[in-house]
Amino acid sequence: MPGTPQVDFALDTYECIVLYPGPSGRALPEETVQRLQAEHLQHIRALHRRGIILIDGAVDGPAREPDPPIGFGLARTGSVDDVRSVMEVDPAVQAGLYRVDVLTFLCPAGSLEFPLAKTQS
Repeated sequence: MPGTPQVDFALDTYECIVLYPGPSGRALPEETVQRLQAEHLQHIRALHRRGIILIDGAVDGPAREPDPPIGFGLARTGSVDDVRSVMEVDPAVQAGLYRVDVLTFLCPAGSLEFPLAKTQS
C-alpha cells in the first residue's frame, strides 16, 4: 500500500470514517434535519450489527474553517472502497446533510480493542 510507514513492528489497518457538514445541511428545514439524523443513527447501528463499524461518535471541539469534522468512526473490512460504499448510502449523506470521507488508518498491531463491538453483534 502506498504511504505505508516502514517501521520495525506490525501494523493493524482500519478504515477511518470522517463525517463533515454536507452541502445541503444549512438549507434543510429543522424537521428534515432531525429526521435525517435519526435515519443516520439507524444506518450506523445497522453497520455496527453487521460488524462493519467498530466504533463511532461525534467530534466536539473548536470549529476549523471551512469544513470542521463532526463525526469519526473506525471500521475493519480491509477495503476503504467498501466502507465508502456503505457510508454513501446513509440517508443523511444522500440528502446532503453530511458528506463522508474514508481513509486508511494504521496503528501498532494490537493497540486498539473494541469491547462494545463484540457485544453489539
